Amino acid sequence: MRDLARTIVEWVDGGHQVAVVRVVEVTGFGAVPAGEVLAVRADGERVGAVLRGTVDPALAGALPKVFAGETVEVTAPVGEHEAVAAGLACSGSARLLLHPAGPDRAAWEALGEGRPAALASALDGTGHLVLTEPGAAPGDEVQAAAAQLLSRGVTGRTVVGGTLVEAWAPRPVLVTVGGGALAEALANQCRLLGWEARDVSGVAEATAAVEAFGPSDVLVLLDHDPAMDAVLLAGLAGGRGFLGALGSRHTQAERRQRLHTAGCTDDDLYRIHGPVGLDLGARSPAEVAVSIVAEVIADRAGRHAAPLRTTAGPISAN
Repeated sequence: MRDLARTIVEWVDGGHQVAVVRVVEVTGFGAVPAGEVLAVRADGERVGAVLRGTVDPALAGALPKVFAGETVEVTAPVGEHEAVAAGLACSGSARLLLHPAGPDRAAWEALGEGRPAALASALDGTGHLVLTEPGAAPGDEVQAAAAQLLSRGVTGRTVVGGTLVEAWAPRPVLVTVGGGALAEALANQCRLLGWEARDVSGVAEATAAVEAFGPSDVLVLLDHDPAMDAVLLAGLAGGRGFLGALGSRHTQAERRQRLHTAGCTDDDLYRIHGPVGLDLGARSPAEVAVSIVAEVIADRAGRHAAPLRTTAGPISAN
């Protein structure tokens, strides 16, 4: 996403007409990533992709209008053969929003610098709103939705009235403190998810790492040394990211008592996920790592993890 955003900025600054294609809503296709963007220049140069390029044939008639300054909404059905051939799970249909890139330059600039950004675009082309600070004070309903997405530190989208609100988060960093087999297993999970993994040691190094957290970052404290309480206190003070701590229920109780004595409130202590991980019956380091990243994903999506067959509503969080 960073390279794509930088390219959009370069094209806009170079005087090119640039159309941006974003997903409003999908039906079918199976699991697809959030935040996909395709940018197309008037001369045919393009960067990025939406739904693995399966919707490209539906864009041809709309792109000239966008190069002329219009915002256009397109519905693109994709058959089973085309979808599966492209690597999607099944057929589906997508609502797409096409709009000029120029008014959104601040969003692409922020993303190109590795900063989070939210972009709210009216489906009828009447305006755009860019937020680049997770703590931005919400004003109307659209601003509130954008600020909420940014504060969660995830890439996702929602539609508020007639406005597409989309947020892009930087690549998450999962910091482990303590090393060992579980830190290695978590690093393996991060590689699968496209996250960055770092293992640090010592109170000073761990505290510095947590103080630099953004909303999408994750702490997994593996070291039970009481001196490491300072790392959790730094995380609570920063108010950003996911704070997890390994340990038995006895270890967790002792830690909570120390933090309470240090001035933490019950609300503060609730923000620490300890014991970290979902109750999957995990035994091996690899299984425990799965349970931990699963809790992080559920927490970001605002979900209470449960088997999908026992729940109703959308399967995907975006």
